Amino acid sequence: MLQSMLTEQQTQLLRDEKQALAEIRLALSHLDVPREALDTLQQAVLQLDELFLLVVVGEFNAGKSALVNALLGEKVLAEGVTPTTSRVTLVKWGEQIAEQVVDQDLALYTHPLPLLREVNIVDTPGTNAVIRRHERLTGEFVPRSDLVLFVTSADRPMTESERQFMERIRDWGKKVVIALNKTDILENEADLQQVCSFVLKHAEQALGSTPECFPVSARLAQQAQVEPDPDKSARLRETSRLDALTDFVRATLDDTTRLRLKLDNPLGVAEHIIEQTQSVAREQADALTEDKGTITAVESVIAAYERELQTELGPRLAEVENILSHLKARGLDFFDSTMRLQRIADLARGDRVRAQFEKQVLADVPQQIEERVHHLIDWLVEKDLHQWQQVMSYLQRRQAHYGEQIVGEGVAQLDVRRRALIDSVGKTAQTIVETYDRNQEASELAAQVETAVAQVALIEAGAVGLGALVTLLIASSTADITGLLAAGVLAVVGLFVIPYKRKQAKERFTEKMETLQDKLLRALETQFSHEAETAVTRVKEGVAPYARFVRGEGERVEEVQSQLESLHKRVSAFKARVQAM
Repeated sequence: MLQSMLTEQQTQLLRDEKQALAEIRLALSHLDVPREALDTLQQAVLQLDELFLLVVVGEFNAGKSALVNALLGEKVLAEGVTPTTSRVTLVKWGEQIAEQVVDQDLALYTHPLPLLREVNIVDTPGTNAVIRRHERLTGEFVPRSDLVLFVTSADRPMTESERQFMERIRDWGKKVVIALNKTDILENEADLQQVCSFVLKHAEQALGSTPECFPVSARLAQQAQVEPDPDKSARLRETSRLDALTDFVRATLDDTTRLRLKLDNPLGVAEHIIEQTQSVAREQADALTEDKGTITAVESVIAAYERELQTELGPRLAEVENILSHLKARGLDFFDSTMRLQRIADLARGDRVRAQFEKQVLADVPQQIEERVHHLIDWLVEKDLHQWQQVMSYLQRRQAHYGEQIVGEGVAQLDVRRRALIDSVGKTAQTIVETYDRNQEASELAAQVETAVAQVALIEAGAVGLGALVTLLIASSTADITGLLAAGVLAVVGLFVIPYKRKQAKERFTEKMETLQDKLLRALETQFSHEAETAVTRVKEGVAPYARFVRGEGERVEEVQSQLESLHKRVSAFKARVQAM
């Protein structure tokens, strides 16, 4: 086992890393990381108990199998000008030469070669293979690899499929070395340098860094291995340039470097998954930022609506108060002008005085109050409708944002829940707006106001109407006052009786009017304040599910980002320990 080759410090590092990766995987499993990614990490962690893995990739007919055979020193894999590797082939040490077809996509070769005690080799189908399952299997082996040997042919260097495959390798952060095979077909060194430069240029673009590139001829190397003449064999070997590649592979996979690669690989996989998850979390945070903006805007509109109701309700009620104040002023003027000795004959006719009082003082006050109240009702109803229209417009903009996304685009679970809530709340607002019946709303509110006023008058509202109720209130408040105009006037006629009665009538009238004004305005204010609060509450409750979701998800994403940052730092710390080993 590998552990027997390690120092005590290396053994402790390996033990710590395995424990840390297990904890990291557990933490990631709680962060909605896809099962496939967790399985990939688990497989990478299992490599800490396995041999090192060399994956050979490239197009078919690039000479991958021939190069593997040259590296091994024996013809282990079949070679040919047509695709010979229809399966992923895993070559590993075994006491006997044997081939086992694991399934239609994977074959296992065993061979008692010393090199295979230390390194497993994977020979893959061509990058231009049209059978997609090959790409899947290659994708499973590449993340587990310790070193990727990328074979390209001098007659067809760096094809499009090779470039695309190399970009996939870049995503996993694998160490890559390029073998430029079939260099024996090139006529001179200048041609070789030109091809090498071409390969390195495109490799750097695909990988983001410049890998090592070794020109080789697997054909000449194999000829050297079977050539009986030592001098000729040496010349062929030198011409094949295979030794440089072999030395590089051996140097890369020596004990210290190989251990570093082995320890670093699962850390790289963990880091890759964490960074992918961080990217998803950032996208979620960005999306939630727009949602937070929508909620802030909606709540700002609601708050403004609430302030407007509170601010405008007072002045509108003051219009009713002004009508009552004018009534009171007219009443006092009426007493001053009517209760005089010169009009003693009129004062004796109580019915005439009351008729004059109703005409000059009461006039159309009940109708004015009813009109003002109905204006107030219409104002509140229109405010409520306008509020729902504004809320609906914000939610419709968010719905339109999702509608602009590409059809078939992958949708995360967060987006599914967000869209469902936006659609639900948006449809609720839209339904309210579309079915909003101003007349019905106003009628229902008017009925509630009439009930409130009727309760002040201690009668049943029935279908009397607000104006009739106000008339009743005023009449009941002034009925006994006008009786004072006649009572006692004929019994005692003099300069003192009428002024006294006038003063008494004005005082009682003032008292009655102030009581009426207080009761009526209090009833109206209580009822309209209640209706305003109800309207605001209804809007708040309408958007509350969406608001709770956005805030809850915002807190969750922030917590996820914090955990991922902590996990990333932990992985980085272990990578630093590995590099310092």
